[in-house]
Amino acid sequence: MYGGLKKIIEESNRVVFFGGAGVSTESGIPDFRSSDGLYNALRSYNHVPEELLSHNFFEKNAEIFYDYYKKNLIYKDAQPNKAHKALARLEKEGKIKAVITQNVDGLHQMAGSKNVLELHGSIHRNYCMQCGRKFDLDFIMQSEGVPLCPVCKGVVRPDIVLYEEPLNEEVINKSIQAVRDSDALIVGGTSLVVYPAAGLINYFNGKYLVLINKTETNYDDKADLVIHAPIGEVLGEVVKLTTEN
Repeated sequence: MYGGLKKIIEESNRVVFFGGAGVSTESGIPDFRSSDGLYNALRSYNHVPEELLSHNFFEKNAEIFYDYYKKNLIYKDAQPNKAHKALARLEKEGKIKAVITQNVDGLHQMAGSKNVLELHGSIHRNYCMQCGRKFDLDFIMQSEGVPLCPVCKGVVRPDIVLYEEPLNEEVINKSIQAVRDSDALIVGGTSLVVYPAAGLINYFNGKYLVLINKTETNYDDKADLVIHAPIGEVLGEVVKLTTEN
């Protein structure tokens, strides 16, 4: 069914995967913009998403921020799905050279991927804004109200990129270089509307551009292969085909 994608992967030596929220929805983590997504959940807080998840709001209303964050952005029981596992397998086989993700859930690493570039950071990394000490996710979840450093009493914040904050320069540069060096770029589970992350696709000069998303994107007409289907279904089937041969 997805023989075209299988053929592209087989013919390529440096495949890079760039994924968005749709990669994790099959693990039970809602995306942002669907009817039951995370943006919709914000309505009960009487703030638009870009405000509540902004640097300025976090600075002034940390308690409200953390109330929403813990209830809606953390899914501790989520497990890697077929997409995460397929990408980890392809990396192990030497095909996937890098996974670039907009997600902050850490599921790619949990599945076994090693070279993961997290554009928007990770919920699993947290640090004291005052002394720099590092904390895990359990520390955040077990804290009441605003998490405070037990040593200096500074506010502990997640190492994620909020609105109004720039992407990590080192991560974005590594991502750009990975895309430039790739001979095949597979983009999956993203509508390609969030910038500057979506702009990465413009650095691709390789042979095959593949877009896998349940709905159309503005880049569909530029791709060599477009598949409108769930990313886990597609990659799971392709890796199964590859393993069988």
